[in-house]
Amino acid sequence: MRNIIQEVHNLLLQQKKTIAVAESCTGGEVSKLLTEIKGSSQYFILGVVVYSNFAKEKILKIPSKVIQKEGPIAEKTTQLLASNIRKIALADIGIGITGIAGPTGELKGKPKGTVFIAIETKNKSFCRRFLFKGSRATIRKKASLKVLEILKRILN
Repeated sequence: MRNIIQEVHNLLLQQKKTIAVAESCTGGEVSKLLTEIKGSSQYFILGVVVYSNFAKEKILKIPSKVIQKEGPIAEKTTQLLASNIRKIALADIGIGITGIAGPTGELKGKPKGTVFIAIETKNKSFCRRFLFKGSRATIRKKASLKVLEILKRILN
């Protein structure tokens, strides 16, 4: 795990890119990983945990109609998390992550372990659905590490 954190850290520093994160199901874990290494203040601007729909709407300006129509755990919602946090923080990269870590909270067609990850840059937008297995803690950890893997790929 330390290797991927170091690799992402180095890439962000080398490329002089800034980053902001909007997390739900990971509860701040992605922000924690991104700020693990000394010097992360050169690229890490903002991390927010928008756990409730209220927070998603009021803080990150996700339209309530999107949450009502698509749901809080959906591609469109996650894309807006990434896009809006990037704009609010004036960052080069925005990350959005939502999901169901469990042990409850399953929705129709979205079992425990369903996680959406979105990453947006000025020129690229990525959003994908994942299904992670394990306990609540395991799902949160796997999802957070997957964010770093995807971010590394985008930076390369």
